[in-house]
Amino acid sequence: MRILSILISLLFLSSCNTKLESKTSNPPNVIIVFTDDQGYQDLGSFGSPNISTPHLDQMAKEGLKLTNFYAAQAVCSASRAGLLTGCYPNRIGISGALFPQQKIGINSQETTLAEMLKAQGYKTAIFGKWHLGHHPEFLPMNHGFDEFIGIPYSNDMWPVDYDGNQVPPDHPFAKKYPQLPFFKNFEVVKEIRTLEDQGQLTNELTYAALDFIERNKENPFFLYVPHPMPHTPIAVSDKFMGKSEQGLYGDVIMEIDWSVGQIMNKLKKHQLQENTLFIFTSDNGPWLSFGNHAGSALPLREGKGTAWEGGQREPCVVYFPKKIKGGRTIDTPMMAIDILPTIAEITGKDLPENKIDGKSVWDIWTGKTDQMQHQAYFFYYNTNELHGVRYKDWKLYFPHTYRSLNGKQGGQNGYQVKYEMNRVEKIELYNLKMDISESNDVAEHYPEIVEKIKTLADEMRIKLGDKLYNIEGTENRPVGRIN
Repeated sequence: MRILSILISLLFLSSCNTKLESKTSNPPNVIIVFTDDQGYQDLGSFGSPNISTPHLDQMAKEGLKLTNFYAAQAVCSASRAGLLTGCYPNRIGISGALFPQQKIGINSQETTLAEMLKAQGYKTAIFGKWHLGHHPEFLPMNHGFDEFIGIPYSNDMWPVDYDGNQVPPDHPFAKKYPQLPFFKNFEVVKEIRTLEDQGQLTNELTYAALDFIERNKENPFFLYVPHPMPHTPIAVSDKFMGKSEQGLYGDVIMEIDWSVGQIMNKLKKHQLQENTLFIFTSDNGPWLSFGNHAGSALPLREGKGTAWEGGQREPCVVYFPKKIKGGRTIDTPMMAIDILPTIAEITGKDLPENKIDGKSVWDIWTGKTDQMQHQAYFFYYNTNELHGVRYKDWKLYFPHTYRSLNGKQGGQNGYQVKYEMNRVEKIELYNLKMDISESNDVAEHYPEIVEKIKTLADEMRIKLGDKLYNIEGTENRPVGRIN
């Protein structure tokens, strides 16, 4: 009996070690390319009629094309907060876009994706736009990243007019914005002063990413490339100028596609592509008021700065040949808040101690299920206003104001057309499977669906609040602040 018990114990330990090894041996590399203000239709594989994106299209062909993937919110800082923490941005006190004069940023008590992976021995880097606070305590180096090259906030937060010229000292831009800093780790190494400077960003950040992969090819790494483009002011290097059938905007997207191709080629050179999870998506929809310097969200309604589908539904491509069968299109709804818990499951890492909102979608990616992992997704805007809810194939909107061009043409060549403000006066309901453009309100015909979603919304309001109803949430956490 003693011998038998010893054998059983050894078998048990062997089983445990096997499970541990399956999680920790040869951990996968993780790459996220995150563009700024890119529309749902702005890839060939997502229906663009005139922008060539061969590298991303090939990635979609060999991987997964996610057609119901949502940004965490329809604006810069909030969206990035959701991606990196797995939380609805309002849970952690971040809304809208942070400006240079603000003294807030991501709280040190929050766990970012970089911190989670760094604790497992990953090398981590961000090359691009941060936008979660520009003061030293908020910079990437204090939130899990070993390296940072890029800009601290949006590329239009600078004292330069739409024509690309520096504004005079008495101009509102000059009073509001300093020169746009370009960081290497904690140090400002130069200033972005011209459109020509902006045109080098995609190129420069790409080569930084390639160098990082080269230096860390023997280590597991997390590479985050949040390109400042195609956020206005858009600019492109000489080698892509005039290459697109859709003018300068198309040129910019083509250069981003080139960037993805360069990163993929570097992975293949070192035979890393099989064991690398590579995700491409964007932070929110197109800034439609800029017209020909903005992308397209068609066939979706509206764009950046709204909870309508065009504001938050984004192109998303996932590539991981070692673990995911490619060549598939997945229509199941997902959100950027799900990326962190999914990567946690892939790498065997425990979730952050603080409560998060995302859920792993690994079983969807691997084909084990096609069922939505959340009861619903919640669409917030402004300072904690709950505008909409996605439930299965349904999208419900509560009364709120939103911006729209109302059929007007957007601006031309870098100039903006002023939005008008519209009002959703009553609850509206859309069946997105039948009506992707949200043109036919069917709330009166499906009262039971309306009541179900209202109940889900009420439950969420208790947790995270809703300024539209003057409800304070019980689970909101403070944003980081400096004195």
